[in-house]
Amino acid sequence: MPAKTSPARRPGRPARPDSAAVRDQLLDIATDLFATQGVAATRIAHIAARAGVTPAMLHYYFKSRDQLLDAVVHERVVPVIAFVWSPVPQTARRLDGSVNHARAVIGEIVARLVRCATDRPWLPALWMHEVVNEGGQLRERVLRHLPTQRLQVFAGLIADSQRAGAITPGVEPRLVFLSILGLTLLPLATSSLWRRIWQADPRVGAIDHEAIAAHATAMLTGGLFSPQAGVPPAPPPARPRRRAGAGVASAKTDPPATGR
Repeated sequence: MPAKTSPARRPGRPARPDSAAVRDQLLDIATDLFATQGVAATRIAHIAARAGVTPAMLHYYFKSRDQLLDAVVHERVVPVIAFVWSPVPQTARRLDGSVNHARAVIGEIVARLVRCATDRPWLPALWMHEVVNEGGQLRERVLRHLPTQRLQVFAGLIADSQRAGAITPGVEPRLVFLSILGLTLLPLATSSLWRRIWQADPRVGAIDHEAIAAHATAMLTGGLFSPQAGVPPAPPPARPRRRAGAGVASAKTDPPATGR
Protein backbone atom coordinates (compact mmCIF):
# COMPACT_ATOMS: atom_id res chain seq x y z
CA MET A 1 0.00 0.00 0.00
CA PRO A 2 1.55 3.30 -1.01
CA ALA A 3 2.32 5.75 1.75
CA LYS A 4 0.00 8.68 2.18
CA THR A 5 1.25 11.97 0.92
CA SER A 6 0.34 15.28 2.51
CA PRO A 7 -1.79 17.55 0.35
CA ALA A 8 0.23 19.97 -1.70
CA ARG A 9 0.14 23.59 -0.57
CA ARG A 10 -1.70 25.88 -2.92
CA PRO A 11 0.55 28.09 -5.00
CA GLY A 12 0.92 31.53 -3.51
CA ARG A 13 -0.36 30.53 -0.07
CA PRO A 14 2.14 31.58 2.61
CA ALA A 15 3.50 28.92 4.91
CA ARG A 16 1.92 28.90 8.36
CA PRO A 17 4.36 30.54 10.78
CA ASP A 18 5.64 28.63 13.76
CA SER A 19 3.28 29.70 16.55
CA ALA A 20 5.91 29.42 19.29
CA ALA A 21 8.46 31.38 17.26
CA VAL A 22 5.99 34.18 16.55
CA ARG A 23 5.03 34.43 20.21
CA ASP A 24 8.70 34.51 21.21
CA GLN A 25 9.42 37.28 18.71
CA LEU A 26 6.48 39.34 19.97
CA LEU A 27 7.70 38.89 23.52
CA ASP A 28 11.20 40.05 22.55
CA ILE A 29 9.82 43.16 20.84
CA ALA A 30 7.59 43.98 23.81
CA THR A 31 10.46 43.58 26.26
CA ASP A 32 12.72 45.82 24.19
CA LEU A 33 10.07 48.55 23.91
CA PHE A 34 9.33 48.37 27.63
CA ALA A 35 13.03 48.95 28.30
CA THR A 36 13.53 51.79 25.82
CA GLN A 37 10.35 53.82 26.28
CA GLY A 38 8.85 52.44 29.49
CA VAL A 39 5.94 50.13 30.18
CA ALA A 40 3.43 52.93 30.75
CA ALA A 41 4.25 54.58 27.42
CA THR A 42 4.12 51.37 25.40
CA ARG A 43 0.77 50.37 23.92
CA ILE A 44 -0.25 47.12 22.31
CA ALA A 45 -0.45 49.00 19.01
CA HIS A 46 3.21 50.04 19.35
CA ILE A 47 4.31 46.43 19.78
CA ALA A 48 2.16 45.25 16.89
CA ALA A 49 3.49 47.98 14.61
CA ARG A 50 7.10 47.13 15.46
CA ALA A 51 6.39 43.45 14.76
CA GLY A 52 4.50 44.18 11.55
CA VAL A 53 1.32 42.47 12.73
CA THR A 54 -2.14 43.61 13.75
CA PRO A 55 -3.11 44.25 17.38
CA ALA A 56 -5.56 41.36 16.98
CA MET A 57 -2.65 39.04 16.26
CA LEU A 58 -0.93 40.21 19.45
CA HIS A 59 -4.12 39.61 21.44
CA TYR A 60 -4.23 36.10 19.99
CA TYR A 61 -1.02 35.26 21.85
CA PHE A 62 -1.53 37.51 24.90
CA LYS A 63 -5.16 37.88 25.87
CA SER A 64 -4.58 41.02 27.92
CA ARG A 65 -1.94 43.58 28.78
CA ASP A 66 -1.52 41.99 32.22
CA GLN A 67 -0.90 38.62 30.59
CA LEU A 68 1.79 40.20 28.44
CA LEU A 69 3.49 41.80 31.46
CA ASP A 70 3.38 38.50 33.33
CA ALA A 71 4.96 36.76 30.35
CA VAL A 72 7.79 39.34 30.21
CA VAL A 73 8.53 38.81 33.90
CA HIS A 74 8.20 35.00 33.93
CA GLU A 75 9.94 34.27 30.65
CA ARG A 76 12.50 37.07 30.39
CA VAL A 77 13.34 38.44 33.85
CA VAL A 78 12.90 35.46 36.18
CA PRO A 79 15.36 33.21 34.26
CA VAL A 80 17.98 35.97 34.60
CA ILE A 81 17.43 36.19 38.36
CA ALA A 82 17.73 32.42 38.70
CA PHE A 83 20.93 32.27 36.64
CA VAL A 84 22.64 35.18 38.42
CA TRP A 85 22.03 33.90 41.95
CA SER A 86 22.46 30.17 41.32
CA PRO A 87 26.06 30.19 42.71
CA VAL A 88 24.49 30.76 46.14
CA PRO A 89 22.78 27.63 47.55
CA GLN A 90 19.09 27.85 48.32
CA THR A 91 19.38 26.00 51.62
CA ALA A 92 19.82 27.95 54.81
CA ARG A 93 23.17 26.34 55.61
CA ARG A 94 26.08 28.71 56.04
CA LEU A 95 28.79 28.93 53.47
CA ASP A 96 32.52 28.97 53.99
CA GLY A 97 33.16 32.49 55.25
CA SER A 98 36.78 32.65 54.16
CA VAL A 99 37.87 35.66 52.19
CA ASN A 100 38.77 33.58 49.12
CA HIS A 101 35.34 31.96 49.01
CA ALA A 102 33.52 35.27 49.49
CA ARG A 103 35.57 36.85 46.70
CA ALA A 104 34.84 33.92 44.38
CA VAL A 105 31.08 34.03 45.00
CA ILE A 106 30.88 37.81 44.53
CA GLY A 107 33.01 37.65 41.38
CA GLU A 108 30.84 34.90 39.90
CA ILE A 109 27.60 36.79 40.61
CA VAL A 110 29.00 39.96 39.02
CA ALA A 111 30.24 38.04 35.97
CA ARG A 112 26.86 36.34 35.48
CA LEU A 113 24.97 39.61 35.83
CA VAL A 114 27.13 41.43 33.28
CA ARG A 115 26.96 38.42 30.94
CA CYS A 116 23.17 38.54 31.07
CA ALA A 117 23.22 42.27 30.33
CA THR A 118 25.53 41.66 27.38
CA ASP A 119 23.23 39.04 25.89
CA ARG A 120 20.09 41.03 26.77
CA PRO A 121 20.71 44.74 26.13
CA TRP A 122 17.25 45.55 27.47
CA LEU A 123 18.05 44.26 30.98
CA PRO A 124 19.79 47.27 32.64
CA ALA A 125 17.25 49.89 31.52
CA LEU A 126 14.24 47.66 32.23
CA TRP A 127 15.50 46.84 35.71
CA MET A 128 16.34 50.43 36.62
CA HIS A 129 13.17 51.99 35.20
CA GLU A 130 10.56 49.34 35.98
CA VAL A 131 11.87 47.51 39.06
CA VAL A 132 14.14 49.87 41.02
CA ASN A 133 11.97 52.92 40.33
CA GLU A 134 9.26 53.33 42.98
CA GLY A 135 6.60 53.68 40.30
CA GLY A 136 7.90 50.90 38.05
CA GLN A 137 5.09 48.81 36.63
CA LEU A 138 7.05 45.55 36.90
CA ARG A 139 8.22 46.18 40.46
CA GLU A 140 5.67 44.10 42.36
CA ARG A 141 5.65 41.37 39.74
CA VAL A 142 9.44 40.98 39.97
CA LEU A 143 9.72 41.29 43.76
CA ARG A 144 7.61 38.14 44.12
CA HIS A 145 10.36 36.20 42.36
CA LEU A 146 13.43 37.47 44.21
CA PRO A 147 15.36 34.48 45.65
CA THR A 148 14.83 35.43 49.29
CA GLN A 149 16.45 32.28 50.69
CA ARG A 150 19.52 32.65 48.50
CA LEU A 151 19.84 36.31 49.49
CA GLN A 152 19.69 35.33 53.17
CA VAL A 153 22.40 32.72 52.67
CA PHE A 154 24.50 35.27 50.77
CA ALA A 155 24.11 37.83 53.57
CA GLY A 156 25.20 35.10 56.00
CA LEU A 157 28.34 34.52 53.93
CA ILE A 158 29.18 38.23 54.09
CA ALA A 159 28.50 38.31 57.83
CA ASP A 160 30.71 35.25 58.44
CA SER A 161 33.54 36.79 56.42
CA GLN A 162 33.09 40.02 58.34
CA ARG A 163 33.36 38.25 61.69
CA ALA A 164 36.51 36.55 60.43
CA GLY A 165 38.01 39.98 59.73
CA ALA A 166 38.00 39.57 55.95
CA ILE A 167 35.38 42.25 55.26
CA THR A 168 35.34 45.85 56.48
CA PRO A 169 33.35 46.28 59.72
CA GLY A 170 31.25 49.10 58.25
CA VAL A 171 29.75 46.88 55.53
CA GLU A 172 26.08 45.94 56.05
CA PRO A 173 25.74 42.31 54.87
CA ARG A 174 22.06 42.67 53.98
CA LEU A 175 22.80 45.52 51.55
CA VAL A 176 25.68 43.94 49.63
CA PHE A 177 23.39 42.39 47.02
CA LEU A 178 22.04 45.88 46.27
CA SER A 179 25.60 47.14 45.92
CA ILE A 180 26.23 44.43 43.33
CA LEU A 181 23.17 45.47 41.33
CA GLY A 182 24.07 49.15 41.59
CA LEU A 183 27.70 48.72 40.54
CA THR A 184 26.77 46.68 37.47
CA LEU A 185 23.34 47.63 36.15
CA LEU A 186 23.56 51.36 36.86
CA PRO A 187 26.73 51.96 34.76
CA LEU A 188 25.25 49.80 32.00
CA ALA A 189 21.89 51.60 32.05
CA THR A 190 23.52 55.06 32.06
CA SER A 191 26.20 54.32 29.46
CA SER A 192 25.10 57.14 27.13
CA LEU A 193 25.28 59.62 30.03
CA TRP A 194 28.78 58.92 31.31
CA ARG A 195 30.13 58.43 27.80
CA ARG A 196 28.86 61.92 27.00
CA ILE A 197 30.51 63.32 30.13
CA TRP A 198 33.86 61.78 29.19
CA GLN A 199 33.53 62.14 25.41
CA ALA A 200 36.77 64.13 25.19
CA ASP A 201 38.72 61.33 26.84
CA PRO A 202 39.85 58.79 24.21
CA ARG A 203 40.20 56.11 26.88
CA VAL A 204 36.47 56.01 27.57
CA GLY A 205 35.99 53.81 24.52
CA ALA A 206 37.83 51.02 26.33
CA ILE A 207 35.17 50.86 29.06
CA ASP A 208 33.20 47.87 27.84
CA HIS A 209 31.12 45.30 29.71
CA GLU A 210 34.22 43.42 30.83
CA ALA A 211 35.71 46.62 32.23
CA ILE A 212 32.48 47.34 34.13
CA ALA A 213 32.52 43.83 35.58
CA ALA A 214 36.16 44.24 36.63
CA HIS A 215 35.39 47.63 38.18
CA ALA A 216 32.43 46.25 40.13
CA THR A 217 34.42 43.25 41.38
CA ALA A 218 37.33 45.48 42.43
CA MET A 219 35.04 47.86 44.30
CA LEU A 220 33.20 45.02 46.04
CA THR A 221 36.22 42.93 47.00
CA GLY A 222 38.97 45.52 47.35
CA GLY A 223 37.30 48.85 47.98
CA LEU A 224 38.15 52.23 46.55
CA PHE A 225 41.43 52.67 48.42
CA SER A 226 44.38 50.30 48.34
CA PRO A 227 45.51 48.80 51.66
CA GLN A 228 48.62 51.01 51.60
CA ALA A 229 46.49 54.12 51.17
CA GLY A 230 44.58 53.28 54.31
CA VAL A 231 47.69 53.45 56.50
CA PRO A 232 48.53 57.03 57.51
CA PRO A 233 52.20 58.01 57.16
CA ALA A 234 54.22 57.82 60.35
CA PRO A 235 54.55 61.28 61.96
CA PRO A 236 58.07 62.72 62.28
CA PRO A 237 59.71 62.15 65.66
CA ALA A 238 58.81 64.85 68.17
CA ARG A 239 61.57 67.30 68.96
CA PRO A 240 62.23 67.68 72.71
CA ARG A 241 61.02 70.94 74.14
CA ARG A 242 63.75 73.09 75.68
CA ARG A 243 63.37 74.62 79.10
CA ALA A 244 63.60 78.36 79.42
CA GLY A 245 67.22 79.45 79.47
CA ALA A 246 68.44 76.13 78.16
CA GLY A 247 69.88 77.76 75.05
CA VAL A 248 71.91 80.25 77.14
CA ALA A 249 73.28 77.52 79.34
CA SER A 250 74.25 75.54 76.30
CA ALA A 251 76.16 78.48 74.88
CA LYS A 252 78.10 78.80 78.08
CA THR A 253 78.99 75.13 78.42
CA ASP A 254 79.62 74.11 74.81
CA PRO A 255 83.26 74.27 73.77
CA PRO A 256 84.04 76.91 71.15
CA ALA A 257 84.71 75.82 67.60
CA THR A 258 88.37 75.53 66.87
CA GLY A 259 88.13 75.45 63.08
CA ARG A 260 90.26 72.34 62.95
